[in-house]
Amino acid sequence: MPYSSLFRSEEMSLIQLYIPQETAQPTVAELGELGLIQFRDLNPDVNAFQRAFVKEIRRFDELERHLRFFDAQITKSDIPIRPLTGDIQNIHARNAQEIDDLEEKIIEHERRITQMNESYETLQKQYLKLTEMRFVLQETRIFFDEATSNQDNIRNSFDEPTAPLLEQQDLEHGGESLVLHHLNLGFVTGVISRAKMQTFERILWRALRGNLYLKYVEIDEPITDPETDEVLEKNVFIIFAHGKELINKITKISESLGATLYPVDSDPSVRDNNLVEITSQIEARNSVLQNTYNLRRTELLKIAEDLNIWMTIIKKEKAIYHTMNLFNYDSSRKCLIAEGWCPSNDFDKINQALRTATEQSGSTVPSILNELRTTKEPPTFIRVNKFTVGFQEIVDAYGVAKYREVNPGLFTIITFPFLFAVMFGDFGHGMLVTMAALYLVIREKKFEKGISDEIFATFFSGRYIILLMGLFSIYTGLIYNDCFSLPLKLFPSGFQWHPNQTDAQQVGVYPFGIDPAWHGSDNFLVFTNSYKMKMSVILGVIQMSFGIILTVYNYTYFKKRLSVWAEFIPQMLFMQCIFGYLVFTIILKWSINWNERDNNGGLTHGAPPGLLNMLIYMFLQPGVVAEEDRLYPGQGFVQAMLLGIALICVPWMLLTKPLIMRHDHKKIRSQGYHNPQMDTTRVSTDEDNEYGGAVVAEEMFEVEEFDFAEIMIHQSIHTIEFCLGCISNTASYLRLWALSLAHAQLSSVLWDMTLSPTLGMSGVLGTIAFIIAFSLWFSLTVFILLLMEGLSAFLHALRLHWVEFNNKFYEGTGRKFLPFSFKLILKEQDD
Repeated sequence: MPYSSLFRSEEMSLIQLYIPQETAQPTVAELGELGLIQFRDLNPDVNAFQRAFVKEIRRFDELERHLRFFDAQITKSDIPIRPLTGDIQNIHARNAQEIDDLEEKIIEHERRITQMNESYETLQKQYLKLTEMRFVLQETRIFFDEATSNQDNIRNSFDEPTAPLLEQQDLEHGGESLVLHHLNLGFVTGVISRAKMQTFERILWRALRGNLYLKYVEIDEPITDPETDEVLEKNVFIIFAHGKELINKITKISESLGATLYPVDSDPSVRDNNLVEITSQIEARNSVLQNTYNLRRTELLKIAEDLNIWMTIIKKEKAIYHTMNLFNYDSSRKCLIAEGWCPSNDFDKINQALRTATEQSGSTVPSILNELRTTKEPPTFIRVNKFTVGFQEIVDAYGVAKYREVNPGLFTIITFPFLFAVMFGDFGHGMLVTMAALYLVIREKKFEKGISDEIFATFFSGRYIILLMGLFSIYTGLIYNDCFSLPLKLFPSGFQWHPNQTDAQQVGVYPFGIDPAWHGSDNFLVFTNSYKMKMSVILGVIQMSFGIILTVYNYTYFKKRLSVWAEFIPQMLFMQCIFGYLVFTIILKWSINWNERDNNGGLTHGAPPGLLNMLIYMFLQPGVVAEEDRLYPGQGFVQAMLLGIALICVPWMLLTKPLIMRHDHKKIRSQGYHNPQMDTTRVSTDEDNEYGGAVVAEEMFEVEEFDFAEIMIHQSIHTIEFCLGCISNTASYLRLWALSLAHAQLSSVLWDMTLSPTLGMSGVLGTIAFIIAFSLWFSLTVFILLLMEGLSAFLHALRLHWVEFNNKFYEGTGRKFLPFSFKLILKEQDD
């Protein structure tokens, strides 16, 4: 049995399943719970609406619509839906009888909710009309009382032909005198939206040319619209006018603006009786409304208890039939034939799931599992856990690994947080990042239940990445001897300052990291610049060389022996002869004591040479090394030899592989073989298949015609890219030095500008200043140094892995293994 490892993807097998028709649904349900098979579509030419189980899918679509209706009603009523307790995997798919019962139950619930909604809406409309009618009767009684008290004034104004319908004081004060019924005046009463009142007045005045009297009052109590549940602001109005034509015109204008008109009798006693009757009806309607509301809420509370369970069951059943639509149906044997990819290590689990489904369904005919031979490239499946999944996602964002290709995710677990820490190195900042990540890790069970904030969810998903970044930052912070830009004096210093001397005398070696004596010295920045720049080059060359070495594992596994000595060896020689030699000179220069003096007091080794000039003149003047640039005896000969080897490697990479491939191709052609021009297929029939079944065709071989020109072009591009990439990629690793320097200097400036000036202050004023400065310093540290600088270092570390490291050995042209899994389906739909 092949082993599982992050180093390579899982070995995959193409399997064929023969599933009896009567056990198809429980079998697929059991496989969905297992989540280890990625089924292939055996009906690619069949329209989605013409497949076998379209009717069942439409049935579950309809049930899902009912459940969404319940969800909307429950949300509208502010009723909490009971969340799923425990693992959703415990909610198994149901059998046919249970699904029928559930469907009947859901339809009955919807019928009752719909009926109650209609009744409730009807009652609300009636209640609204009665409420508005009550306000109309109450307010018009006041209008008519005012009219009775001013009756004489109204009659006198009508006796005079030149008197206007409304006096000036009436226009200004809304009108006090009304025209009574015995003066042959009509009136219109109703309710209109307050927002339309001004428009309503203006249109009436212009349409009737001022021949009307309008009186209105605002309704103080809130009125709820039964259709939208919005609170409406309305006014009660009464309009008096002379003649039926004007009354008809007022009625049409009122209705066009959405006003609701209510008939009101001019007899006070009738109006009083109507008001009493309507008030009693409102009380009765209010009681019925409350009962209906309580009954509807009780029904929704029952539904809310099981809604998530029902939704999960329906989604699983719908996914089952969607998957079954990918199968072939063998009418002669009444079984479904499925093909799919699965991990070879999980054959036993799949067989156990098939046996379980057969036993639970009570069938005597078992499902049959066959392994098929194929040359098709399987999907890539890499087993991950909650710790490794974040690092693997970083790799998959660049490209999914080709099947059985070396997976960079294994090395990313260490190299990614380490390169981040090289740029972010600070003991104090690393401690803050580590504590934040530890909080997320310790409380992960609580946060896994559900996070609404998208940004926080992103941080939580990468909690283990952040934890390692923090731990590595603590380590590099100790190496740099930086803690919020201050030195840590963990051990005795290796330097001593003597009185009346500007230079420190070295009396020993600091055991770990940079000596704290360098902090505050005049040449501290010069020293750290040189140190971090050389360290960046060393780390870059080591990581790129490791990437080239990993190509050997790919070439060996895929049996590309030619690529080992036609590509790997010249690439490795080219890299080490130039940049490996640069690393050697850096380490050699570090190992020489340039301050050592002879008996005469002169420098034993002279001044230290500049390595950049040495590398440039290695190409410009091969074999010649100036005396001031010499590191060791025979340096010129060694550099000339290394340069010659590097130059030989270029045509080695460019020509060897294409020429040998052409030679092998000619040799094969001379023996009478040729490439097939058509795809060869394998057909499964009763003769070559133990179990028989439907005819299943699969492409087995697809060999391209040999084209030497195309191969030569591809090899030329690959060679040029590698040679130039060695230079540009090595320079790219200098970002480690640049960002580390920027982070340290920004931290130092932040300390000096905020907290440092308050440390020497005393008294109450000093305490207040320290508290304010500390708050400012801590806030800026978190938002600028931790978040902004941390994000910058994260992106640069990401680029170093994607571009500088992965392109040495990683193709990333695979396709991800996407099994039929209820867990994945429910998670995607929830997102």
